[in-house]
Amino acid sequence: MVIIAPEMDERQVPAYLDKYLKVITDAEGTIENVDIWGKRKFAYEIQKKNEGIYAVVNFTATSEATQELDRQLGLADDVIRTKILRAEEAIAMIASEAKRAEAKAARKTAAKA
Repeated sequence: MVIIAPEMDERQVPAYLDKYLKVITDAEGTIENVDIWGKRKFAYEIQKKNEGIYAVVNFTATSEATQELDRQLGLADDVIRTKILRAEEAIAMIASEAKRAEAKAARKTAAKA
């Protein structure tokens, strides 16, 4: 996941990301999907900003290519945050979030009864 500064025009985001994702394709990796979520508000201020443009990229690459991508995105001025997860970690994280949401909903229902 990449969070880009909100000042950037959302139509420029795919081309902006392609510049960095070239690291993956140059290392013979593959880009499966680029999903741009658009501008979202943050739960708390990050780098004196209250919102950012979210983009989720699914790719397959070597560890070295992934580290280089993360390094380059970390140096980019328009990138606020990045988070790279392995597929297994992402699936486990989604499952735990779903369980937590179900438990919270069950507690709310029990409290109303």
